[in-house]
Amino acid sequence: MTIETPTAGGVPLLETRGLTKHFPIGRGFARKALHAVDDADLSISRGEIVALAGESGSGKSTVARLLAGVYKPTGGEIYYQGEPLSRPRSWRDRQAYRGDVPMVFQDPFSSLNPAYRVSHGIMRGIGLHRPDLKNAAARRGEAERVVEAVGLVPAPEILSRYPHELSGGQRQRIGFAQALAHRPTLILADEPVSMLDVSIRIELLNLMARLRADEGVSFLYITHDIAGARYVADRIVIMYAGHIVESGPTETVLADPRHPYTRLLLSAVPDPRAPLDLAAAGDLAEPPSVVDPAAGCRFRRRCASAVELCHRETPLTRVLGPDRSVACHLVQPTVVAV
Repeated sequence: MTIETPTAGGVPLLETRGLTKHFPIGRGFARKALHAVDDADLSISRGEIVALAGESGSGKSTVARLLAGVYKPTGGEIYYQGEPLSRPRSWRDRQAYRGDVPMVFQDPFSSLNPAYRVSHGIMRGIGLHRPDLKNAAARRGEAERVVEAVGLVPAPEILSRYPHELSGGQRQRIGFAQALAHRPTLILADEPVSMLDVSIRIELLNLMARLRADEGVSFLYITHDIAGARYVADRIVIMYAGHIVESGPTETVLADPRHPYTRLLLSAVPDPRAPLDLAAAGDLAEPPSVVDPAAGCRFRRRCASAVELCHRETPLTRVLGPDRSVACHLVQPTVVAV
């Protein structure tokens, strides 16, 4: 299958502008807001794998759930094929979007209902999102096709099994098959390999690359594993404490990280040739609280290079070149601040 790629200035498949999600906590005078995501600008093109990386609690999974429609944004906008999702939409339109942008969850052991055979979730998705398949034989044939597409054979036997009869890697492949059964344009993969053995992870990353090539589907790959992001992603977006702090082509960002937090993440990838020196990398404090956070860079207390301005003002996103940006007071823009 030929993968469509947008021309320069083309409309992204999915885009966010100023995407924000705050969760209220407490009541009355003690009421506060947890800032899970603040002012996130993100874009994904057709046929592209974008990695959204950061440590636990950075807001990555919240972004995925916002894009999937599980949460409603507190602010900002999500655009799908150039159209805002906040406009009044019919049930049919919302159902079509859910089919176009399904999610694969982190835990392969709890994401499948143990009371049903593997075929149940796949056939249900086909019934909801594939009106082009008019009869039971066509739907069953598509179920077998997507199971084979994720590398599970023989498909009829796999479909007849219960989840407990599959390994963790096989269950996660079924998660991808369920998403693929919708005939998606974009799959939101929320740390799909983090609970699997190391030997299995590379197979799942290769599966995402193969589905992109064979099925033309894009991916948002949520991860805390920089090595995995480097292996599979075209572009990488780095999140910290609810903010996007750096983004750009994966090799460019990882070869020349401009934000101190990106450098810290890279320092956590062990190099057997060098001693580990977390202090030199800037790991000077615990991650900040994101409950009613004050102005300023949220990484400032862990940053060895922080200056007085970092404590007073939240840095704007600075454009460093085509498809490359960073939110840091210490980095000068080469184009214009946005």
